[in-house]
Amino acid sequence: MTARAEALLVLSDGEVFEGEAAGALGDVGIATGELVFNTALGGYQEVITDPSYAGQVIAFTYPHIGNYGTTSEDDEASEPFCKGIVTRDLVPVGSNWRSEEGFEDFLVRRGVPAITGIDTRRLTRHVREAGSLPCAMGTAGEHAVRAAAAAARSTSGCDLVSEVTIKSPVTRGNGPSRVVVFDFGVKEAMVRQLSALATLTVVPASTSAADVLAMEPHGVFLSNGPGDPAPLEGPVSTIADLLGRVPIFGICLGHQLLGLALGGTTYKLHFGHHGINHPVRRLATGAVEITSQNHNYALEATGIPGAEITHVNLNDGVLEGIAVPAAGAFSVQYHPEAGPGPHDARYLFGEFESLMRSGVPGGGT
Repeated sequence: MTARAEALLVLSDGEVFEGEAAGALGDVGIATGELVFNTALGGYQEVITDPSYAGQVIAFTYPHIGNYGTTSEDDEASEPFCKGIVTRDLVPVGSNWRSEEGFEDFLVRRGVPAITGIDTRRLTRHVREAGSLPCAMGTAGEHAVRAAAAAARSTSGCDLVSEVTIKSPVTRGNGPSRVVVFDFGVKEAMVRQLSALATLTVVPASTSAADVLAMEPHGVFLSNGPGDPAPLEGPVSTIADLLGRVPIFGICLGHQLLGLALGGTTYKLHFGHHGINHPVRRLATGAVEITSQNHNYALEATGIPGAEITHVNLNDGVLEGIAVPAAGAFSVQYHPEAGPGPHDARYLFGEFESLMRSGVPGGGT
């Protein structure tokens, strides 16, 4: 194996970590983004190709990444939108019967910069204390990488949805119902789950309420997506116009946007939720669901007019679900569709199907 070039990871607060260049880092020289850490033990390909990571550099806390290679079946989008990845060790040879390509070959072909050999335990402890920070990684020398880290942007106040949404509508699935899917950065796993229920029209994030209603959908789905929900005034206004006129189901960013449309507010978490083992209590039954999560922003738990709190994170009390029965709308912060899992909350797609069959009380469906 060819010797790797020395590389540095520098956070915007000046903290420096030594490592080695990997993936496409040698091609780009320096990569920047907002650093977050992910605690999942598997599913690294799904993580990297999740559009919700646009603008971010992902540090994996699990030490060995690449163990089972990659396969096109596990892509969550047509291309990665993350700014780079950080690992302790990249496994040079993946072993799995499904593997079509080695992990580092995948990174190079997709243009994803990476740095390996990083003490990810120290890095994670630092981010837990300092919070999610802009960062830079590269081989261009410490002065250049430090300057890039100081200039790197956070996701706060940025409209990243416009970078990942589709440009024109597409049709997916062949189920009996009709669902309009707002693509704020929709994952393929969501499309697969919804396709079993309905024929989908996936539309750009800027689609108007009038255009949606003209399609005569049985339901509207608000997808996941990257970054800060606060700048997304257009989608929030559209969702407000749709409330009470068609059943609505939102996940992750879609959950936050539904809350904003109802008059709620959002805030940025200190270091976000990024992993596949978050316990969430379903208040209606008391059951605890183990969930996959990926978000840096959350809804304030108070001050959402007309909304009932349905789910709560047991780690830190963050609001994880709301419902508006009078408007036929509900949403969750976590990912019931998660690939490779867990699947504790897949029942929510069945609840959406039931809601579409019953329609909005007093509404037009």
